[in-house]
Amino acid sequence: MSNPAETAAAAPEPIPECPHCQKPMPLCICDSVTPIEKSRLGLLILQHPQEQDRALGTARLLAKHFAGATLRVGLSWPSLSKALGQPIENASHWAVLYLGSAHAADLEAEGEILALNRKGEIAENQRAILGKLEGVVLLDGTWSQAKALWWRNPWMLKCQRVILNPARPSRYGRLRKEPRKDGLSTIEAAATILASLEKRPDIAETLNASFERMLTRYREVQVAMPELAPKPPVKDRRRGVRRGKRA
Repeated sequence: MSNPAETAAAAPEPIPECPHCQKPMPLCICDSVTPIEKSRLGLLILQHPQEQDRALGTARLLAKHFAGATLRVGLSWPSLSKALGQPIENASHWAVLYLGSAHAADLEAEGEILALNRKGEIAENQRAILGKLEGVVLLDGTWSQAKALWWRNPWMLKCQRVILNPARPSRYGRLRKEPRKDGLSTIEAAATILASLEKRPDIAETLNASFERMLTRYREVQVAMPELAPKPPVKDRRRGVRRGKRA
């Protein structure tokens, strides 16, 4: 029989994590992050507590680019002000990215960002609606987790709901199969929205470049350290579908 002491001694040491992005150190690219200065819009990232894909998740990497970004982990908050930790006078001046069942292709609208009305239809006067926005709320999690965040926070109905109509699919490629073309990583979604609303292509360039570096780093270490690979999608037996990642 094996000696318990010898078994314990042979156990691999845990891989240390970066205190900032919380990724295993071999996957951390924090030292290459370029801060984005003078961003006009506020940024609030709400992460579902079960969103634990440390290897390919992007929420904390995104937040590191903006000094004023707020990242909260949880299921519900009483209001936008409570989630942000500061008073907000008009929640309608904040956008919430929630795709839900809305498909930009079905709505036959142009533009990479589309504002919807309460009925889930394309809102009139897109330019005026998008032009008055002061901040963006992103939901970080799987499709089902994003839905849970949406329904658990009724104050989001006071915000301006937006969806995406991206020019290209996610850069995840084969690393993570998205069920829809408009299913982007959280950092890609932020790049699309913020660059467009602020009319600053440099924001998209900076964020997407960081995402590319993160993916490159992952590909470099995944063979040598398979324990860092994300778990495969969970099959929902009740519906016979696989739940893909949204962010």
